[in-house]
Amino acid sequence: MSETVNAAGRRITALLDANSFVEIGGRITARSTDFNLSAAQTPSDGVITGYGTIDGNLVYIYSQDVTVLGGSVGEMHAKKINRVYSLARRTGAPIIGLLDCSGIRLEEAADALSALGLIFRSQAMASGVIPQITAVYGCCGGGLSIVPALADFNFIETEGGRLFVNTPDSIKGNNAGKCDNSAPEYQLAKGNADFIGTEAELAEQIRLLVSMLPLNNEDEGAPVEITDDLNRSCAGLASTTCNAADTLRILSDNGVFFETKRGYADSMVTGFIRLGGYTVGAVANRGTDDALNADGVEKAAEFITFCDAFNIPVLTLANASSLKACECSEQLMPKAAAKLAYAYTTATVPKVTVITGKAYGTPYVLMGSRTVGADMVFAWPASEIGTMNAQMAAKIITGSTDKETISACAKEYSALQQNVESAARRGYVDTIIDDADTRKYVIGAFEMLYTKREDRPDRKHGTV
Repeated sequence: MSETVNAAGRRITALLDANSFVEIGGRITARSTDFNLSAAQTPSDGVITGYGTIDGNLVYIYSQDVTVLGGSVGEMHAKKINRVYSLARRTGAPIIGLLDCSGIRLEEAADALSALGLIFRSQAMASGVIPQITAVYGCCGGGLSIVPALADFNFIETEGGRLFVNTPDSIKGNNAGKCDNSAPEYQLAKGNADFIGTEAELAEQIRLLVSMLPLNNEDEGAPVEITDDLNRSCAGLASTTCNAADTLRILSDNGVFFETKRGYADSMVTGFIRLGGYTVGAVANRGTDDALNADGVEKAAEFITFCDAFNIPVLTLANASSLKACECSEQLMPKAAAKLAYAYTTATVPKVTVITGKAYGTPYVLMGSRTVGADMVFAWPASEIGTMNAQMAAKIITGSTDKETISACAKEYSALQQNVESAARRGYVDTIIDDADTRKYVIGAFEMLYTKREDRPDRKHGTV
């Protein structure tokens, strides 16, 4: 590592296995001579690059050094990052970027802009091939804000981390005191970060995430040692439907759960659990609100797309009865819902769905139903599947205002059309299971689907 062990170097040391880091390009310096830049000391040209291990698995890493020209991106700075990207793609290993940067290096002008474009290109070419993780420890603004957006997962340090396109004071009518759009909490709430915390917490969470991800899109992934009972009963699981994150922790081996974008679109839960030693991607309706909103639907679609790219099976816990009724939903929901339907339908990984509560109308179809591609569908005995609430359906069917007539029709509708038994008789539910048996049924289903193969139409890519 570079002679001066500063924050950039310490972050690498904190993240990787002890004594595993090997630096690449440590002697590289800035090449430009404009504005007397040649007289400046630019060790490593402001970015430490190399490789190491996390839990014994190879990862590549770059860490921007704010003490060298503000960590600004110049020609050689970017070439170093592109070099480790090239190695990561060729060896099939994840790449982690630790960001702390004052922006584009003004002294290098067009060379610096070209360099930034090359970083974007490297990220785009690596997308869906190797996992990409970024963590913002200092400033990451302007064009550099695209770097974490192109990554699969992003973390922000709460003390110094700032992510923005334009600073708060540069936005007309705004200032940092009114709305600090660069703050970690703001970016977390907008879906631009998966986790925020201290440097120590970031290191811990990044290591956990890396341990749960495959090395690349061709890595089958070896199971971790199973110390949890595969047939463990989850008694009382139905009582956790008010927060699906708790449901997923109970189902997972030893309670392991990494939630993605946990501060964004709270009505939808996405993240990784372990079942039978293998990583499984989980999508669930939170349970605190039974309406799907556009942000939550798009969040789920993006997560499923990632899982499919890296051959990670998908578990869905469905519990939603309506689409959010608001102006925002009217504007954004059709496109967002289309993305979710597309993601489920085109994903070729094993897909298992458990209906844990109400599954009405379009939300039922969207949340991993048989018709959008679920391989196995389970349902708890008290769950409901139907077009809408029985009382509302009865009002429409009868066209009456008489309470007794409506009540009688609602009772009949519930028995014939809304009971989960009705869906099972028509083949839309494979097995009705007790909530306590959910873990063993789901693990069994994924084991059965382990060798699943599924073809898709011959095309370059879809357009949804």
